[in-house]
Amino acid sequence: MKNKKPNILIIKLSAVGDVVHSLPFLEILRDRFPSAMIDWVVEEDASGIVESHPEIDRLIIFPRKSWLKRFIKKGEYIGVGKEVTKFLKELKGRRYDIVVDLQGLLKSGILTFLANGKRKIALNGGREGSLIFTNEKVAIPDPDLHALDKYLCIARYLGATNPVWNGQIPIYDTDEEHVDYLLGEIGNNSTLVAVNPMAKWESKLWELHRFASLADTIKEELGAGVVFTGSERDKAAIEDIRSGMKTRALNLAGKTTLRELAYLYQKCVAVICTDTGPMHVAAAMGSAVVVALFGPTSPLRTGPYGAKHRVIRAGLECSPCFRKRCDDMSCMKKITVEMVFDTVKEVISA
Repeated sequence: MKNKKPNILIIKLSAVGDVVHSLPFLEILRDRFPSAMIDWVVEEDASGIVESHPEIDRLIIFPRKSWLKRFIKKGEYIGVGKEVTKFLKELKGRRYDIVVDLQGLLKSGILTFLANGKRKIALNGGREGSLIFTNEKVAIPDPDLHALDKYLCIARYLGATNPVWNGQIPIYDTDEEHVDYLLGEIGNNSTLVAVNPMAKWESKLWELHRFASLADTIKEELGAGVVFTGSERDKAAIEDIRSGMKTRALNLAGKTTLRELAYLYQKCVAVICTDTGPMHVAAAMGSAVVVALFGPTSPLRTGPYGAKHRVIRAGLECSPCFRKRCDDMSCMKKITVEMVFDTVKEVISA
């Protein structure tokens, strides 16, 4: 590419884990085009991952869910209409040399079409007809390639050779101060284990009483401090887990931003979780070993990135099925407390 100072737009809207997987691409892109102006379009829920990132020149928030809620449920037609107009003006206000659709869905495809860009690039595996909005398609060598590695295919396509990246979420002093304050409630444990028990898919869930038993065993036999994490809507379920415990654990669900969560996981020796966004946040920060419980999904495609992390599966023939609901859920039920505890014990011993 002749232009060494291109304007580049990255479209990666959601979810948290997907945005985390895109950070290495961002770093490599900056290394490839150090003088480029790099903008990023992201939805509200995942914006905390890339907010104030040093490699992004302009962050454009796409509050799609908020608009739909206000438009349909509250009838705020005029207010939403003005905000949509303002958003489109911001999106189309810069002439881009390169627009990269990392999402590969209809919603990102439409934004790719609307963006004022010359080269519009996406991976060949785009869904929902999103590829009709691009003029350059990048082949994926293996459909089972991890999501992060798929994004790097585009980086290589744009001329990156021997890409080197860190992939961590930027942490600031205020993030550290708030987390250290929250952890003060359980004391300064030298060994800290975080547990993120919830997931959006019903089929990814592990029974709550098993998390209670696991947390008790970790505290009693390993002497580690246990911290539960999750979103605001996870608070009640985690309180159910804590009420079934014999020992004490801290519930930080809904009390941290995504950057603060990243710092919290950085302080842990292990993070136990289902297949969900916080799993990828923990893996990106590099310090903790992620112990991930996988049932209906494939760890090859969306597991914690890195050789040191541990994936626990029941190994059933029907898994992965990629179904959001299942009447049986044997793939999760056959993961025992002992299986998870033994893995955590190995991690802490190491």
